[in-house]
Amino acid sequence: MNRRLYTRLALIIIGIAAGIVLISTVSVILTMHYHFSMYQAQASGMMHDFPELNYHLEQALVQTIIWTCLASIGLAVFLGFYVAKRISAPLVHMKRVAERMTSGDWSSRVAIHGKDELTDLGASLNTLAEQLQQHEQLRVTMTEDIAHELRTPLATLKSHMRALEDGIWDPTPERIHSCYEEIERLTQLVAELEDLTHVESPGFQLKRIEAPLAEVIKRGVELVSAAYREKNVQLRFTVSPHLRVVVDHHRMIQILVNLLSNALKFTPEQGEVRIEGREENSSVLILVQDTGMGISPEDLPYVFERFYRGDKSRNRSTGGSGLGLTIVKQLVAAHDGSIWAESHQGATFYIRLPKEN
Repeated sequence: MNRRLYTRLALIIIGIAAGIVLISTVSVILTMHYHFSMYQAQASGMMHDFPELNYHLEQALVQTIIWTCLASIGLAVFLGFYVAKRISAPLVHMKRVAERMTSGDWSSRVAIHGKDELTDLGASLNTLAEQLQQHEQLRVTMTEDIAHELRTPLATLKSHMRALEDGIWDPTPERIHSCYEEIERLTQLVAELEDLTHVESPGFQLKRIEAPLAEVIKRGVELVSAAYREKNVQLRFTVSPHLRVVVDHHRMIQILVNLLSNALKFTPEQGEVRIEGREENSSVLILVQDTGMGISPEDLPYVFERFYRGDKSRNRSTGGSGLGLTIVKQLVAAHDGSIWAESHQGATFYIRLPKEN
């Protein structure tokens, strides 16, 4: 590949240069010979006619032009191979880096020198390598997390079924319900994985309509109000009745339910969760604030990552699947909005959406 590209570039450069020199040489020789012929025809009747001198002068000029042509072609050959090597070297280097990336060496990078189009191409290839490396790491991490999430309930079900089969346990309603909870956990994990895959797919589209923000928030509050009453946690919301947004009604409610359910998990009894919607210039800000344990500074940058949970023990009562906030982030991004979290005496999640879309 190296020699083929190098040779082709050299031959192209040499061909162009040699062609220009040859055409110029032939043109000069023909033009000079034509003018010498005209001169000899006009001077044939004059007294001082030196045909031998004219002939030698013409030959001297032709030989000078030919030697200049040969020297120019030689210089073109040298410069052609030199320039071809300089052009092909970074391209060949990029090809080798791409081949190493193909074999799985994501740490390979292109050495960048100068400021030209080839440098931009090398920088783009480096950026691509970094993104592929990140995606590969995410893929490995996601595979490990999915395996962990599936292994725990499957191991529990297996042990319960074996105990029931061997007669160690009696099939009481409590033990059957325990198996049911593990199956429900698996079902929820699969459903959330399917939803996340759908949201991240290129063909995902929202069905946006204009609606009062108060109605959307009220519907989300109604869906989680029973769970809040059961845990004895107060849920309050305030929003202007005149504030309207252009959103996918179903997906926006899904965002609010996820955030409110997440706030409920980490808010103790007698605590409070507040949801508020307000207008800010050309955008709408929605915040969900709780009085729970908050989020540690170490965990705060990663709360929207797949399967990430601050509870490293993966406690079933507070852990969840670790996909809820990831789905929320993707849905907010699909609405051309942004979401972030802060932690001051409890956790606060902010959603900023454009008023018009």
